[in-house]
Amino acid sequence: MSVPTSTTGAQPLVVRTRSALRAALEAPAPTAARAPAGAAPSGTQGTGPAGPDGHGEVHRATRAVVMTMGALHDGHLQLVRAARERVGPTGQVVVTVFVNPLQFGPGEDLDRYPRDLDADMALLAGLPEAAPGRPAVDLVFAPSVEEMYPGGDPIVRVTSGRIGTVLEGAFRPGHFDGVLTVVLKLLHLTRPDVAFYGEKDAQQLLAIRRMVADLNVDVEVVGVPIVRDDDGLALSSRNAYLSAQERADALTLSRALRAGAEAAAAGQGGAGAIEVASGMLNEHPGVVVDYLALVDPTTVDDLEPEYVGPALLLVAARVGSTRLIDNLAVDVAPPVTSTARPGGTQ
Repeated sequence: MSVPTSTTGAQPLVVRTRSALRAALEAPAPTAARAPAGAAPSGTQGTGPAGPDGHGEVHRATRAVVMTMGALHDGHLQLVRAARERVGPTGQVVVTVFVNPLQFGPGEDLDRYPRDLDADMALLAGLPEAAPGRPAVDLVFAPSVEEMYPGGDPIVRVTSGRIGTVLEGAFRPGHFDGVLTVVLKLLHLTRPDVAFYGEKDAQQLLAIRRMVADLNVDVEVVGVPIVRDDDGLALSSRNAYLSAQERADALTLSRALRAGAEAAAAGQGGAGAIEVASGMLNEHPGVVVDYLALVDPTTVDDLEPEYVGPALLLVAARVGSTRLIDNLAVDVAPPVTSTARPGGTQ
């Protein structure tokens, strides 16, 4: 999948400290950022459900944030596009670039995680301008570890609760606590109306949504669909680690998910979906599966054997030394010989 490589005349502002971020957020918007004739007002969506008066009023949003760990690819750029579309040409889009050590466990790839802020900035600057003279991304916050955690490792952290003990949480203890801690800090620092996250990290997205709801954080969380390469591989910064053979092996993940989804839709049930997907994964010795699970898409709870309805099929596997995750929405159809009803009741 191609990504922009050329830059526009308007460049995002890069800040590296909390004080500089605060000043940039409070500065007046550039006068060049005027909405084209006929554009929706700043911070509104063009369409939406009608309000009580029937005039289609929707939630206003004037600032959107996209949180990344850098090593940007078109999946990140799709988040930025969605953010810009949401806030309009005169709204503010903030991108954070921070490799968060709290979410890496012992032996994980913190030290070798790809970091290239110049390349990231080139990609962001290559996006179409929001308005003449105004970049698609207004502000990039790229702090150091010392800036984000000035007292060292924080004593007080956000706990992910039960969500952090299953699936990814079981294989990466403490991972989601680290994610939620930095996400909450960045939400406080950037003060957005709306925050965009990729649906590839499905469990992470669910954890963030629960944190926002449970702690009454005043922000709207929006999930953006997975962006895949032409061959079906879900885009990930870690794909850069893969050799040619490993990349070919990695394609098994998305193919297995599709096969499992087809089995579920054909009436083979959740067990059939897992059996089909697992069989494909096991055919490739270069793919070592951590987990393959069919879960409730809103809770990541296991489903009852007779369940019928929407579900989420998730996989995590190691290809060579690289750990990859992927997921696919699944519709579990009633067995062909059964009169099962939605929700798993008979």
